Parts: sequence; C-alpha cells; structure tokens
Amino acid sequence: MDELLHILNELHPDIDFTTREHLIDDIILDSFDIVTLIAEIGEEFDVTITADKIVPANFNSAKALYALIQELQDEA
Repeated sequence: MDELLHILNELHPDIDFTTREHLIDDIILDSFDIVTLIAEIGEEFDVTITADKIVPANFNSAKALYALIQELQDEA
C-alpha cells in the first residue's frame, strides 16, 4: 500500500489519499491521472489493468485501487 500511496501523492501531494473515498466522483483524479496510474501501477506492481477493470469503483479510493492490484496479482 505504501508504494501505491507514493504514486498517488506524486500526482496530487495536497490530497490525503488514506482518507478520501471519492477520487473519481469528486473529480480529484482525471483521465490523465488514470492513464498515469495505470502505467505506474503496472510498472511498480507488475500487473496489467485491463479495460474492463477501468471503472470508477476501482479508482475511487486508494483502498479500492489497492484491492484491484491485489486481485490482479492473485490472478497472475
């Protein structure tokens, strides 16, 4: 989780990603952020986020995003 929080904090250092739960709904993360996240998460965690996983529910919080990463790692 620390690695993910580091990636998120590089995008938006002013946001507390440990408590925010509506990153997409509140338009904190935009489409460019999502593309950056997908690339950096792929590199850091050695997973591929497929198009069917790119839904707001998976990106609305750091917790949800980390659960997605764990799910993808378990499938590998």
